[in-house]
Amino acid sequence: MTDGPKTEEGRPRRRNMRAADREQAILEEAVRFFAEHGFEGQTRELAKRMGISHPAIYRHFPSKEALVERVYEHVYLSRWQPAWGPLVQDRSLSLEARLTRFYLEYVERVFDYEWVRIFVFSGLKSFDITGRYLAIVREQIIEPACRELRHELGLPPEAERPLQERETEMFWGLHGRIFYLAIRRFVYATPTPALLDDVVRDAVEGFFAGARVLMTGLAVDRG
Repeated sequence: MTDGPKTEEGRPRRRNMRAADREQAILEEAVRFFAEHGFEGQTRELAKRMGISHPAIYRHFPSKEALVERVYEHVYLSRWQPAWGPLVQDRSLSLEARLTRFYLEYVERVFDYEWVRIFVFSGLKSFDITGRYLAIVREQIIEPACRELRHELGLPPEAERPLQERETEMFWGLHGRIFYLAIRRFVYATPTPALLDDVVRDAVEGFFAGARVLMTGLAVDRG
């Protein structure tokens, strides 16, 4: 007795599924497919891989762009924690403690093969997943962290002195340092520490050792 028809990858062909289940199955397979092949991957190949007809995809997603949009919502928006923005502004903790906690949680949530590779592929194509996601990071993490560091150091607030590019670039540098671990692991496939907690703590501690001095110097330069 056979197990029934299979796809080329050896997975059972999907038959007699409810519409909602079929749509979710297409979405989840699309995440894996785009993570492996980038957004140049064709929906016809995705359908073949799933063992369904090409038109079946478009019964659930009217265009490839609509499918990519759902991938963005599924992979990115679902992993962003609403509590992270308020955490950065919680003055009951030092800013160093806040950012340490944020990056420990961030690494736990987003250091994932599919997340990282889709992020990189998006940056190389016209789908604006990367730009939209980084706008969230800027608005909820980078710029608030600049304001909070000013507050800790007793420097003028943004209402008196607009944020400088050099201030925001300091915090982008910290963000990039931590995210580069994911690039090394999931894009370059080079060794990274199995446990990243201490690496994250070191990165934040090292950042603040220099950031406090630099931020004060920037305030003096503009004084």
